[in-house]
Amino acid sequence: MGVFKSREIDDGETKTADVEVEGEIRDFVRRDVASLRRPDNESEVVANNIGTLLSRVAGSSVQEIDRLIGELQRVRDLLQNEGARVQREIVEFATLSQAAMQSTKVISDSLTTWKRVPDAPSMRHE
Repeated sequence: MGVFKSREIDDGETKTADVEVEGEIRDFVRRDVASLRRPDNESEVVANNIGTLLSRVAGSSVQEIDRLIGELQRVRDLLQNEGARVQREIVEFATLSQAAMQSTKVISDSLTTWKRVPDAPSMRHE
């Protein structure tokens, strides 16, 4: 006794069965090839999505960099103006300090001369 039962198939049935098997094989191959092609399409889609994302990120980054450059230029101008103002004030302070020193020297010289003069009137009332 065999496990497999033998079937007797005539020639017409064999050809029909062969055509059906070939059709199933073609369908299987088409599905398999389609699934193999899908990752390429998916990879293209992913690449396009990544490209779009990078463009948006790069665009916003470039805008942020431009904004920072503008802000840094304004700060530079402000610092240059403040530096010039501080230099002017230092010159004014030095001039005022020099004038104060000269005035102090004149007063000091006058007091020294006044103390040396013997006939100078006294400021005291006796």
